[in-house]
Amino acid sequence: MKEIDREKLPHHIAIIMDGNGRWAKKKNLSRISGHIKGVDAVREVVTACRELGIKVLTLYAFSVENWRRPKEEVTALMALLKEYLVKETEEMIRNNIRLSAIGRLEDLPLDVQNTLRETMKKTGHCDGMILNLALSYGGRSEILHAVQEILSDYQNGRVRPEEINVQRFSQYLWTHGIPDPDLLIRTSGEFRISNFLLWQIAYTELYVTETHWPDFDRKELLKAIADYQSRERRFGLTSEQLNGREE
Repeated sequence: MKEIDREKLPHHIAIIMDGNGRWAKKKNLSRISGHIKGVDAVREVVTACRELGIKVLTLYAFSVENWRRPKEEVTALMALLKEYLVKETEEMIRNNIRLSAIGRLEDLPLDVQNTLRETMKKTGHCDGMILNLALSYGGRSEILHAVQEILSDYQNGRVRPEEINVQRFSQYLWTHGIPDPDLLIRTSGEFRISNFLLWQIAYTELYVTETHWPDFDRKELLKAIADYQSRERRFGLTSEQLNGREE
């Protein structure tokens, strides 16, 4: 594997953690067993990102569409989320990791909401890395929410239509204050965005791996980063413009 350049790391990595169920099925285990193993992968990847110096890691933990899954599975996922928050809070503090969350957090069970708020409060002073969990999240819901907030501010005289540009609109998103992802990783081989960070990934580099999420580890993360570093990010410009060679 190509050695990564510590000077050219992505500032913000986002991950669609896919494949827990398929991993479990291959091993004749329950889907819930796959989710439990997936939590171990979360721990390893969070630790690896902190050690590498990644500033923001956003994990697509639970989508708005996931509420339609079997009740038993949803209940287990909520319990795993709460357990993770309780167990990892002190570890986050020791590693200077601040927890944040985006999505329709009011949809979560009340006990999970309370635990989430408590963990965010306890880690609020940490500034080494942001661990951002997307919970009951949907990109379309986020954009609609932003439009509703803008209309409310317009009706109350707080904003004028001509003031709405890309930067101003971004301030109404749940991710306000967090830079857009440089690298989006999707595990388990599916080539879909799945309603994730639709506004924010306009110029994000995409990386898809066949590896199921429970098997995604530090080595797989480094492979994704190495691939990212092999690309030229032009943001609509030409290579000549980027390299100052345009005549």
